Amino acid sequence: MATDTPNPDAEQPAEETPQEAENYAPDELESNKVAGDTPGADVNLDLVLEVPVNVALQVGSTDLPIRELVKLVEGSVIALDRESTEAMDVLVNGKLIAHGEIVIVDEQFGVRLTDVVSPVERIEKIG
Repeated sequence: MATDTPNPDAEQPAEETPQEAENYAPDELESNKVAGDTPGADVNLDLVLEVPVNVALQVGSTDLPIRELVKLVEGSVIALDRESTEAMDVLVNGKLIAHGEIVIVDEQFGVRLTDVVSPVERIEKIG
């Protein structure tokens, strides 16, 4: 007859823990060393550091019927779906990676990142 008491010698299934995303500081990536790793375990980014990517800022968007689109002339104003105080989306190769605000650097536009999307959020948006 089976008993309800657990057998301490029986193998228990391993608890499933969510995978934690590894975060590296920029100086760790540049030196190809990651703190806390075993000696000799290098992060080799040399193969991808020269790969070009497209970085774009999305201020907002709207849907227009073609009838309205062909009526646009110089000076027309298009209302976007975003408040003027909201941060813009920073897209890399079309994927959201951060939010930011426009800044001017030496008479050119730039972006100051205000929030970087976590790796978990990036993966969720892919699916």
